[in-house]
Amino acid sequence: QVQLIESGGGLVQAGGSLRLSCVLSGRTFSAYTMGWFRQVPGKEREFVAAISWRIGRMDYKDSVKGRFTISRDNAANTVYLQMNSLKPEDTAVYFCAASGFAVATISSDYDYWGQGTQVTVSS
Repeated sequence: QVQLIESGGGLVQAGGSLRLSCVLSGRTFSAYTMGWFRQVPGKEREFVAAISWRIGRMDYKDSVKGRFTISRDNAANTVYLQMNSLKPEDTAVYFCAASGFAVATISSDYDYWGQGTQVTVSS
């Protein structure tokens, strides 16, 4: 049984930083493309970033390029999202997810999801 457990969310002022972590258990971590999505109430879940170990590729939502960095530690079965220069519009519940596709930037590409962690950026 695959489990994804996120951590690292919280309240931060605009311009601040947070690092989210997500640990996968129950499967071979390195086989998956790992992604981060976010969702605010009343809106669809949106893609934030993804990293594929197999093809050495990272993808980002345009509005987070240059501010967010996705990385992974296969030995620790963990994917990270370093978020810098945070803005109030980054406020959302952030979810990590695992996909069997080499390139995965939409939610339907993903097979497994975490429970989410709240990120709140105050102005």
